[in-house]
Amino acid sequence: MKPIIVTKGANFIDSHLVERLLADGRSVVVIDDLSTGNLANLEAVKTHPRLRVIESRVSDCGELTALVSQAESIYHLAAAVGVELVLNSPLRSIQTNLHETETILEAASQHRVPVLLTSSSEVYGKSQKESFSEDDDLLIGPPTHPRWGYACSKLMDEFLALACARERGLPVIIARLFNTVGPRQTGRHGMVLPRFIEAAKAGRPLRVFGNGEQRRCFCYVTDAVELLIRLATCPAAQGGVFNVGSTEEISIYDLARLVIKVVGSSSTIELVPYAQAYGAGDVEDMPRRRPDMTRTAALTGHASTTPMKEMIDRTIG
Repeated sequence: MKPIIVTKGANFIDSHLVERLLADGRSVVVIDDLSTGNLANLEAVKTHPRLRVIESRVSDCGELTALVSQAESIYHLAAAVGVELVLNSPLRSIQTNLHETETILEAASQHRVPVLLTSSSEVYGKSQKESFSEDDDLLIGPPTHPRWGYACSKLMDEFLALACARERGLPVIIARLFNTVGPRQTGRHGMVLPRFIEAAKAGRPLRVFGNGEQRRCFCYVTDAVELLIRLATCPAAQGGVFNVGSTEEISIYDLARLVIKVVGSSSTIELVPYAQAYGAGDVEDMPRRRPDMTRTAALTGHASTTPMKEMIDRTIG
């Protein structure tokens, strides 16, 4: 049986994907330098006979060419994630996104091994549309804001992948992830739901940045994994770009209120100006970020239906 390669397989979404692939009877090779991941995320499957974990950056993996030549497919999830990481380490974020993706695409192109590349809803930039569809024009902000450097690096990943598809016949699929949440996600790099849950459990104020009216759609991790697998195994998806998320919206302030209620906490909510949270001029936040899931649902026959309260319950554990 040919293995499936998962880059950054010890991270949050990736570890759930690895578990699912193993449960489906597949063999998996994880390549992860553990810079943002944790082997504890793979604790449940660490002794699985069909799992191999290589602790390395993709670009430093001496076995990469040989591994790819024997692989059935690749899920490339290696990327810098989290607002705080992007703002505090912009150079690392851009270099990680660009260099690691270029490396995996070069290796995959040699043997035409199918690649599913995860991108980000950040590529939609400052668009004010009610919902974002994959063929929309993209409106990116100025380079003086680190957020847009991250967005552009993920967009360049998409351009690289599609260029390999056109020029080299590489089977590629691009999945733009929207706010995935669930167990094992950490608030270490600014992820909002685990940060709120941690504060509510400790009885600390939940810090909501800005006025809290910004609205987001959260997708439970098993729903996201289901969509990724269905896309990766659908020949009609090759060469396409697909949103992966939920269409249920909630304001960040209401999310904080719901977390407090579900946890049964006495915590309060504290509104924190962006300048105080991240530094003056560093953040432009978007009022809405809702995916149009029409294309993805039509091709996969699946939609994310987990309610927000249930997502919080499952994330708490």
